[in-house]
Amino acid sequence: MKKKLYLKNEIKDDVLENVFNEHETVLRETKIKIADKIKEAADCISKSIVSDGTIFWCGNGGSAADSQHIAAEFVGRFKKDREPLRSIALTTDTSILTCISNDYSFEEIFSRQLNALGRNGDVLVAISTSGKSKNIKQALIQAQKMRIKAIGLLGNNGGDCKEFVDIPIIVPSNITARVQEAHILIEHLICELVEYKLGFE
Repeated sequence: MKKKLYLKNEIKDDVLENVFNEHETVLRETKIKIADKIKEAADCISKSIVSDGTIFWCGNGGSAADSQHIAAEFVGRFKKDREPLRSIALTTDTSILTCISNDYSFEEIFSRQLNALGRNGDVLVAISTSGKSKNIKQALIQAQKMRIKAIGLLGNNGGDCKEFVDIPIIVPSNITARVQEAHILIEHLICELVEYKLGFE
């Protein structure tokens, strides 16, 4: 039986204040702690693209949406009107996702796709706010086997996944919403840096 809902009369200002303060603190600490890792990730992706590599993205929930969003920025465009860049979100094909989940396991939904589509010289960007997602971990292990460079966009001190990435970008927070907000900023920044490094000015 559904719980009956009720409506409060007002939203207290301290809710807004707390969220904005948390957001600003996380972004400030992110800039201080991992700016160099963001530049390293953009450099890694740019080198792969120049060598005809593919940039793969994967994540669950909101991170799945980010994967699709940023793959679209590469294939379409971010700021510059330029040629499409080879990029694939491993989160979009429902037939593949349900087939692998049903016939094998949900843990293999990304790793099996990477095994089929990836090659040495590609890059995998794995997004996990907890750093504990089993299917993300399996994708990272598969990337290692195939000598595919792995970038981890993580939170919560990196979780288990940080042990399997070449470039860990760990947002200094364990609050899921704040990590997601930092991730989309980092992803957009990577897009901008890649366009700059590839000479699209």
